[in-house]
Amino acid sequence: MEKVNSRTAMSEDGKSDESIVPKKRVNNGRSGLAESVEGRDSTKRNTQQNASTPTQSGISAMSRLLRVRQIAADNRRTQFTSLFHYLSKELLWSSFYQLNRRSAPGVDGVSWTAYEEGLDARLTQLADKLRHGSYRPRPARRMYIPKADGSQRPLSILCVEDKIVQQAAVTVMEHIYEKDFLGFSYGFRPGRGQHDALDALYVGITKRKVNWVLDLDLRKFFDRVEHDWLIKFLQHRIRDKRLIRLLTQWMKVGHYDEDGKHVNSARGVPQGGVISPLLANIYLHYCLDLWVNQWRKHPSLGDVIIVRYADDAVLGFQRKDEADCFLKLLHQRLDKFGLELNAEKTKLIRFGRFARSAHREHGYGKPQSFDFLGFTHSCAVKRCGKEFFLLRQTAKSRMRTTLQQVKVWLHKNRHKSIPEQMSG
Repeated sequence: MEKVNSRTAMSEDGKSDESIVPKKRVNNGRSGLAESVEGRDSTKRNTQQNASTPTQSGISAMSRLLRVRQIAADNRRTQFTSLFHYLSKELLWSSFYQLNRRSAPGVDGVSWTAYEEGLDARLTQLADKLRHGSYRPRPARRMYIPKADGSQRPLSILCVEDKIVQQAAVTVMEHIYEKDFLGFSYGFRPGRGQHDALDALYVGITKRKVNWVLDLDLRKFFDRVEHDWLIKFLQHRIRDKRLIRLLTQWMKVGHYDEDGKHVNSARGVPQGGVISPLLANIYLHYCLDLWVNQWRKHPSLGDVIIVRYADDAVLGFQRKDEADCFLKLLHQRLDKFGLELNAEKTKLIRFGRFARSAHREHGYGKPQSFDFLGFTHSCAVKRCGKEFFLLRQTAKSRMRTTLQQVKVWLHKNRHKSIPEQMSG
């Protein structure tokens, strides 16, 4: 692999790296990789650019990162040996204003608003710590939130300072990995969201020859990520030892449990961490996405589609035997990287334009449905005829949870006047 120092990168004709800074991409609606593969129209917004808008102080820092993006796009085997210097005070300032201002404070008790007081001095000191190697992340504060199935999801609440540095690292790394990630990955990516994933799934099922749907769910994915594998995956692109060391610290720093005891992390990435979604996408890119994309290109296979949003994925198959073979191989593939399918939520069902007629022919009831991103997807026909369409309704579990939250809020605020309730 070619190793590149992003400070002194040179083009093939020997010119300085300024000559390879790309011009601003035109938002012309051209299809990306997934759009061409899955047969869906491109979203109108420019998916090549970061959805967030940097502050004025961070514009120059972002512009310097364009050369990293260009080098990453030119050669997907290039390894970057000098990235840590991009974590400058300038980028830290921009990263601070990208954070959620209402998020809960970490173990130090400092909120976003409190940290903003004397921000310039704080960020100067933080940048110095990074430059001199004295920065150390603090353990997270652990809290739990209820899930739709009644279980609890652990969240790690980081200190504001750690969030700032993680956000800066995300900004740098996205310029590399947004050129690597495949188009059917939609979770936690700039310019992409849940509605884009739902649209891609709709077009894939209705426009391609999909007769079987495999609804995948990974069991406790964020808790099962193997640190050693993740570091190996990162080193495919990043050979900056200082940045790898920083990423490793975030993985292993752990959290404080309910008794106040510090618990180191031997595996997994913390849910709630600013950089965790990107690390999760990198892990799944190498252990799942690339493998699936290569598998479905076999010339003897029928149509195969895939849409992934974080650790939830839906695949569509033309033939059942291929779906069965894929599921068997997938178990072996995931086991290699310490992952496991959730047997209770993973299912292979007949689905698509011929599912209703096939069930009637065999004396079955209605075709099964599946849930994806808070919506239940079902086979239906239009009232005016027998034409198939994909019915999408809010999942019952999500609806019950929302109604319960509304009920609790109304009970808590029942003594307020109607105008006060409406303003709240």
